[in-house]
Amino acid sequence: MIGAIIGDIVGSRFEFDNYRATDFEFFTEESTFTDDTVCTIAVAHWILVSSERGVTSADRFATTLKEWCIKYPDESYGTRFSQWIASPKDLPEPYNSFGNGAAMRISPVGDYFTFLEDALQYSDMVTGVTHNHPEGLKGARAVVEALSLARKGARKQEIKSTIERTYRYDLSAGCETIRAHNQFDETCQVTVPQAIVAFLESRDFEDAIRLAVSIGGDSDTIAAITGGLAEVYYKEVPPAFIHEVKARLPEEMQEVLRDFYRKLSSNDEETFGGVFLT
Repeated sequence: MIGAIIGDIVGSRFEFDNYRATDFEFFTEESTFTDDTVCTIAVAHWILVSSERGVTSADRFATTLKEWCIKYPDESYGTRFSQWIASPKDLPEPYNSFGNGAAMRISPVGDYFTFLEDALQYSDMVTGVTHNHPEGLKGARAVVEALSLARKGARKQEIKSTIERTYRYDLSAGCETIRAHNQFDETCQVTVPQAIVAFLESRDFEDAIRLAVSIGGDSDTIAAITGGLAEVYYKEVPPAFIHEVKARLPEEMQEVLRDFYRKLSSNDEETFGGVFLT
């Protein structure tokens, strides 16, 4: 989860001003969290409340998501998602979206649920309140399954072949090829494969984020998806990056992060983001 937030913050200043190389300064004064982080925090908060009170439901998540987004109204939400947030209905209808918002917020589901069947079920629940188009549901599921495989120690080739076979994503084009031709695109079917490719080609966590940003396109969201995968796979996030996140997140978001990683620890999970607790 913290990997996704780091990816969002690092990629934020390149979303509409792509930089197609990896030698950029990682954090600057312009680096900030965006809608990707707000929605990711909302998912984690829903998981925490649900695990404590047994109130897991799509309706409960929709309410939680809307509440967090209303708290942070200026975070570049997409037009249709903004309309969903602003709806006078307590539970607005999903709007058949296949935008990459389905995949950028899903990392807490992949981090938390141990069994793939459960993770995919809750992925559909979290995604379907807004992004109920088959491609939106598929994009989120693909990220969740990749996270599940990474948690279980799968090698990159196994992750690649599973995602290609199960979700029919073409992961054959490398970052260099994507970088040469990429255009801004906010769909799951374009950005999810790109984010996975950046992860697959990376050498470590930082390299994964750099590659994700360097291919252009919707930089913050691609880097958020890649960062979530890289955190789980490499199981190491540089403490300096955690410090940069803490300097940029409101205390209530930091509290959710601390509680989430404590919950992973209590579930006997390897706390790959546990450095956030220190």
